[in-house]
Amino acid sequence: MSFLFGSRSSKTFKPKKNIPEGSHQYELLKHAEATLGSGNLRQAVMLPEGEDLNEWIAVNTVDFFNQINMLYGTITEFCTEASCLVMSAGPRYEYHWADGTNIKKPIKCSAPKYIDYLMTWVQDQLDDETLFPSKIGVPFPKNFMSVAKTILKRLFRVYAHIYHQHFDSVMQLQEEAHLNTSFKHFIFFVQLDRTTSETSRNHLHLIYSKRDLLRKEISTCYNLRENSSHLP
Repeated sequence: MSFLFGSRSSKTFKPKKNIPEGSHQYELLKHAEATLGSGNLRQAVMLPEGEDLNEWIAVNTVDFFNQINMLYGTITEFCTEASCLVMSAGPRYEYHWADGTNIKKPIKCSAPKYIDYLMTWVQDQLDDETLFPSKIGVPFPKNFMSVAKTILKRLFRVYAHIYHQHFDSVMQLQEEAHLNTSFKHFIFFVQLDRTTSETSRNHLHLIYSKRDLLRKEISTCYNLRENSSHLP
């Protein structure tokens, strides 16, 4: 959410994705911002009573895209072809890019190139009205949860790269509080295993199952967070 980043929110890596004012999704975003503004991150990720789970996930997915877009936009001068020859999160995790359409076989590329591929791909998914409908009454596709899961998993990799490769730069820019709050918010959302709706219980939790290797990556990022003196 843009208020987390103050005056720096105007600097983004890719164009910000806006939710149309007056739409129901916009009202959900305002609700989430109000709850997050109270400082209760756990409450901010809970599905509001009576709301559709898919719509709630869609709104938050757009918001996390914007948050990560802003965060990465502040450190692009440090994340270069020369400094980050591969997209990685430390020596144990290296990411190769494939989107299944334009690039079907995973390719090894630099971090800035990978993140450019990633954010462009996410932007295309968010702009696709058949995947992320913004009009009232238009149903979400049956594969929406799978698409959202893939988007969030891939967005996580940008957090992981920033923490592992550029945290010193983040601290120099005095942006660690923003990064930590955004990351904590993201983790609370994707690991949420309870909502106000019984029918939607555990759906969000499926984004990161206990068997998922990303659990280890999350733990590693949290260890880096603990070294910061500006935790949210």
